Amino acid sequence: MTDTKFDILVCAGTGCKASRSDEIIQNLKTAIQENGLAEEAQVVGTGCFGFCEKGPIVKIMPDNTFYVQVTPEDVDEIVKEHLVKGRKVKRLLYTDPKKKESVSDTQKMDFYKKQLRIALRNCGFVNPENIDESIARDAYVALGKVLTELSPEQAILEVIESGIRGRGGGGFPTGIKWDIARKNKADQKYVVCNADEGDPGAFMDRSILEGDPHSVIEAMAICGYCIGASKGLVYIRAEYPLAIKRLKIALDQAREYGLLGNDIFGTGFAFDIELRYGAGAFVCGEETALIHSMEGKRGEPTLKPPFPAESGYMNKPTNVNNVETLANIPVIFLKGADWFNKIGTDKSKGTKVFALAGKINNVGLIEVPMGITLREVIYDIGGGIKGGKKFKAVQTGGPSGGCLTENHLETAIDFDNLVAAGSMMGSGGMIVMDETDCMVSMAKFFLEFTVEESCGKCAPCRVGNKRLHEILTKITEGKATRKDLDILKNLCSVIKDTSLCGLGQTSPNPVLSTMENFWDEYIQHVEEHKCAAGTCKALMKYYITEEECVGCTACARACPVGAITGEKKMLHTINQETCIKCGACVDKCKFNAVILK
Repeated sequence: MTDTKFDILVCAGTGCKASRSDEIIQNLKTAIQENGLAEEAQVVGTGCFGFCEKGPIVKIMPDNTFYVQVTPEDVDEIVKEHLVKGRKVKRLLYTDPKKKESVSDTQKMDFYKKQLRIALRNCGFVNPENIDESIARDAYVALGKVLTELSPEQAILEVIESGIRGRGGGGFPTGIKWDIARKNKADQKYVVCNADEGDPGAFMDRSILEGDPHSVIEAMAICGYCIGASKGLVYIRAEYPLAIKRLKIALDQAREYGLLGNDIFGTGFAFDIELRYGAGAFVCGEETALIHSMEGKRGEPTLKPPFPAESGYMNKPTNVNNVETLANIPVIFLKGADWFNKIGTDKSKGTKVFALAGKINNVGLIEVPMGITLREVIYDIGGGIKGGKKFKAVQTGGPSGGCLTENHLETAIDFDNLVAAGSMMGSGGMIVMDETDCMVSMAKFFLEFTVEESCGKCAPCRVGNKRLHEILTKITEGKATRKDLDILKNLCSVIKDTSLCGLGQTSPNPVLSTMENFWDEYIQHVEEHKCAAGTCKALMKYYITEEECVGCTACARACPVGAITGEKKMLHTINQETCIKCGACVDKCKFNAVILK
């Protein structure tokens, strides 16, 4: 922020960039110049605001006006009305769907009311490519405090007392992890940031690196001091070009300011960070597979022990934390372990970032205190189900998690409660499903992902998951029997008990949780050869009703395989053997004569 009259913050995260936010920024700069406001207003491209459903977002400070779904063509009106005349552009304000009135202040929006942003504290507020803006919001203050006031043991104790647990999925106590790495003696140690975010629908870590890279750099330096490491490595997937670009800029700026390199803050402590790129292998989110990939080997997990804290990168003691975990660290030292410890539940302290996706009104990135209920997340923050449809399930924890139902809506979200409910926290993906989703197909979808991402090292995962997928395919095609359901359950148990790493051990979770909570759907597919949700195409058939068909031939002309026959102005019929169930006939029929059943 500057001393200008207006600071115009524009989301420049990946999602909004895809919706032309770069053009919005350029148009704003041009319009400000043309209207003689160069001395009064500045435009700042920021990280993600979180409210992705309503992007691109333009926020004008200091009056906190929040414009949504802005296009480059809206810019001229915003500048002339808001900046020149002092009048808000009402058509671009967020409209509360319950009260049916415009809301310009984020503090009054249901989407933000129950959030508490710690890891995301700077996303949407600073230009991530300008270190001065991050420093203005206390970046590197925690690093200075730790290096000049605390011993490594005292700093680690602060992290332990905060109660923070790893946000990458395992939930291991972060401070304990650091302490183990410190106690292992070696001539060289490493700090690794795991930015290999691969869950379907997850974009938490990417958004933090795009919006606030300095928080992660600072935390890695603090960790390096605590465990006795002078080198840091960020393992990031190459599919994140914007995050990589901003991380590189942040690293260069930190070195220029003496916040990385030799003799940081005049304390004699030396620490620097390099980037390592992943090729998008989900299994490399597992820390031993990640380390092998960084070493130039196949990204395959190894049996533990030894753990990376004892023998990791280049066989040296290595501490691995994910992006979100690290983003919390500076705040713990700025506000104190006691402050952080009071947020959340007894065994799950602080907040958690979730990527809300699927059949929900407010798709986006949220950060909430541990202990909030699923109902609050889905209905208060998420705004309920799209199209007024009925909530059916929510998949937490990505492919490693499980489906939770309406019976779980009052579940308080934390590491232990989600496991007890048959799912897990995971890295923070949360996919919401409605009544039109088939749970057998959903389990099959996640198995397809797991089969594709298995490294193939161990047979239970390599072969077992393929067999699971084959059985699920039989079920969705109406070719399975009750015996197949028994085999499915037994095979899930074997894979969980015998797989080498977490990918294989958790891969049956979507199958087991859907069988537990939606057993009737499995029975319906097997015994009645029906899919009530209308998702499994092999079990569905298109028919043309005699009452509605007028013989206009639109459906026949639209059919790509010639499965529809009939004379003009006469009833048409569909050849079920030829029909590929593409739905083109439904789309073209203006008389609702084509039905699926």
